[in-house]
Amino acid sequence: MPIPVISATSAVLAHVPGLARHGSKPSRELARDPEVEAAFLGSLRTFEQAVAYAPHQAFLGALHPRELPERPWVDAAPNGEGRFAGVGELMSEDEFLGLLAAVDEFDLVKLGAQEAGVIAERLARHPLAEHLDLERVAAAAGDAEAVAAEPGALGLHLGADHLAGAFRRGHESDAALTADVLLENLAGKASATLALLRLLADNGIDPASIDYVIGAGEEAIGDRYQRGGGNLAKSVAAAAGCSDASGCDVKNFCAAPLPALVIASSLVAAGVFQRVAVVAGGSLPKLGMKFQGHLKHGLPVLEDVLGACALIVEADDGRSPRVRLDSVGRHTVAAGSSTPKIMEALAVAPLERLGLGMLDVDDYATELHNPEITEPQGSGDVPKRNYKTLAALAVRRGELGREDMSDFSERHGMPGFAPTQGHIASALCYVPHARARLVDGGARRVQLIAKGSLFLGRMSEQSDGMSVLLESNDQAGG
Repeated sequence: MPIPVISATSAVLAHVPGLARHGSKPSRELARDPEVEAAFLGSLRTFEQAVAYAPHQAFLGALHPRELPERPWVDAAPNGEGRFAGVGELMSEDEFLGLLAAVDEFDLVKLGAQEAGVIAERLARHPLAEHLDLERVAAAAGDAEAVAAEPGALGLHLGADHLAGAFRRGHESDAALTADVLLENLAGKASATLALLRLLADNGIDPASIDYVIGAGEEAIGDRYQRGGGNLAKSVAAAAGCSDASGCDVKNFCAAPLPALVIASSLVAAGVFQRVAVVAGGSLPKLGMKFQGHLKHGLPVLEDVLGACALIVEADDGRSPRVRLDSVGRHTVAAGSSTPKIMEALAVAPLERLGLGMLDVDDYATELHNPEITEPQGSGDVPKRNYKTLAALAVRRGELGREDMSDFSERHGMPGFAPTQGHIASALCYVPHARARLVDGGARRVQLIAKGSLFLGRMSEQSDGMSVLLESNDQAGG
């Protein structure tokens, strides 16, 4: 039976301060108070500030999260390599508007005539230019102000006040095809496509060699008769030139990327497909989600980026880290919803099955939200809480002394560094780092842990989650 490995990874960010006003929270709150709107628009970051922000460089893989400087990270000296860094890039807002147009097949995006020309020229100089539909970008040129004035349309801005384009609704009465829903979907498609294109180009992978694409984003693709029933993954496969691929989406709130990885690995192990891509695009509704706390503490609007990741699973190549399917942890119905119970089911139980202790895992990756984003709004330091829980479980099991709990967090955990795009932060963002450390000998085992909040859908009060162990190729079976 083939042993699945993660052979390639990518991580990208798109800096989209002008789109942040369309995030779910800002879209509701800004319209209620002109003063709040002015403060919000006056606190948007520049592209240069976004590139220099150390957690963004960690997200791209230019530095390991444990190499992050002491906080505060806002206004700190640049720490990283620039916009093209690590295993991906941080795309500018004008280029991302062009990318939206390039992957738009239904004439939803309209760019101002002047802006369309400038954006097309910039994208023509982009390293991925040959893979982008620049003709579609040129065809999107028109009267952006007129389209923005259409019923149900949204304006697309560059920064605070430059109307650069507009976004049409897909139907005059279908609630699943409103402009805000479709913009969310297209932003997810565009960012996931960028991540997949970077992965293919940077690793010299023939797009035609991809058999299947699994999408793990949070968008609901569909119409009034099947809300959320669609398939963004195949759309991303087509946009990235994977002509011989099909695909499907996996939905599990923030936890979705790990079930997607496990399914991809199972398909490879079963010999169904040779090469499977897992992709997850950014979540536009979460832009500006905690802006009120940022403004209250004199911070810029930090939730101004869309994050996306991609990875390839294929049969063992003798070098890449293995996905241990015998290590999969599940949060069962009977497991309970308290954090210790969830961590026991996801972190401890799988290790016990393998005869491993908690200290046999070098890195634990779970809910790696950037605390500089979450703390001002009162959500605390999410990764720090999780690592304290893991350390307490190790103490209870007699594997760790109580006095060593903080050391456990430093050695086996890390600072949060991901934007608050739940499914991206929930372990997926660490896969590029995990692969690098498992290949170069920095780590032997990495456990990825994802948790999901099923109660958000008002169908169940259950939580959910999944975990899986990645192991260095020369360590597998140990």
